[in-house]
Amino acid sequence: MSGDARTVLTDQWQKHWPDCPPVGYKLRDPYRNVWVRFHSLPESKRYAENESEYDVVLGRYNTVLDELFAGGDVYVITPVWTTEADVPPLQPDAAYWQSLLVEDDPDPEFRTYCHLFAARRPWRHGCLDALLRDVADDKVAGILVTDIQIRRIHHPYDGGADVFLATSEERDLTRERHAHWLSSSPSGL
Repeated sequence: MSGDARTVLTDQWQKHWPDCPPVGYKLRDPYRNVWVRFHSLPESKRYAENESEYDVVLGRYNTVLDELFAGGDVYVITPVWTTEADVPPLQPDAAYWQSLLVEDDPDPEFRTYCHLFAARRPWRHGCLDALLRDVADDKVAGILVTDIQIRRIHHPYDGGADVFLATSEERDLTRERHAHWLSSSPSGL
């Protein structure tokens, strides 16, 4: 990714999400008004145990991703977490975007850095299934999928996805469309 592309990506992030760094688990609190969480399996079951359950998990992920991004390109943003400020080796099919000091600590051994890599690709139903399956199995965490203007964010995790929409009205429509995938908890978690 060229320096210009990194600048554009950073500028788009700051334009739409200025109150939070591009770290999935940190987005919910400052952007609760445009956030909805969907669970991957019925009855809020966290992990798939067989192929039919994986079909449900991937079906739910892809249904929402299609609604958000069909016909357009997406950025797939992948974090690499380290205790070192040095940028780790490049990730396959992704370019370095930026590094963040996520947890500062006087003792360098306890500092946590998040190095972000981004790849732009056309959205196609199922194009991220291998990655999403790894997310569902908690082998990979912190992935963000966004449109290229970074107005909408899909943050899958093991057990579901946090989705951030451009407006609260869009969030409400998306939530209503998939009401049977919501948590029964009043907090939405």
